[in-house]
Amino acid sequence: MNIKEINCKTALTSSKLPEADYCINPYIGCLHKCVYCYACFMKRFTNHPEDWGEFLDVKVNAADILNGELVKKSKRKGSIFLGSVTDVYQPAEKKFQITRKILEVLAKYDFPVSILTKSELVVRDINLLKKISDCEVGLTITSLNDKISNIFEPGASIPAKRLDALAILKSSGLKTYAFVGPILPGLTDLKLIIPTLQGKIDFIMFEALNYGKFNSDKINLAYTEAGSNIPIFSNINWDEIESEARELSQIYRIPVKGFYRH
Repeated sequence: MNIKEINCKTALTSSKLPEADYCINPYIGCLHKCVYCYACFMKRFTNHPEDWGEFLDVKVNAADILNGELVKKSKRKGSIFLGSVTDVYQPAEKKFQITRKILEVLAKYDFPVSILTKSELVVRDINLLKKISDCEVGLTITSLNDKISNIFEPGASIPAKRLDALAILKSSGLKTYAFVGPILPGLTDLKLIIPTLQGKIDFIMFEALNYGKFNSDKINLAYTEAGSNIPIFSNINWDEIESEARELSQIYRIPVKGFYRH
């Protein structure tokens, strides 16, 4: 594992995501090692020889750079998504606390913030998150089965811990959401997942598996390790899956914010 401390020149970058003006990525790389991770395309720009998930660059000066960017008012106020190509609460955050320092800056300037993570560590920063007037926090739920989670997301918190985190965040008064994705055909059981989210979240989002572009071999291997037949992904009826997701969400009175496909 190659973990390196680096200095960055910018912290706030323009976002191509539909619901965020800016993104902040405190780390380059991610040690959650999710086999389906599309962010591995970043290796085209980082020049790391290691496999995705085997390296991490820690932007130790990110909070200072961000403060400088905001104090100069060179950036108009807009919504910020924390972690577009990394998880801002991956295991290294416990030591380096780069995300926490960034939140301290964002709380000072009160920029709208959205976070998506697979880690229970996010509850550590509830005191800071509550200082931001427009803040939402989401947890990714791909499966409730520990074995499946450990195979597909080996460095992330187990599903029960993520559900607990959502409940704690919600009870603290924060706006919360679940990101059910990527949906793994044959393994992501929406009938089990969606009921467990009732009362813990304000809305839900879904994402279809992005298969074949980056990690098809790893995904196939993970299906085999999970003891499941590898689906014929070209034959997956995503219309049917989306319909089921929306119907179940309606039954359990959870607003759906989107179902994203690739």
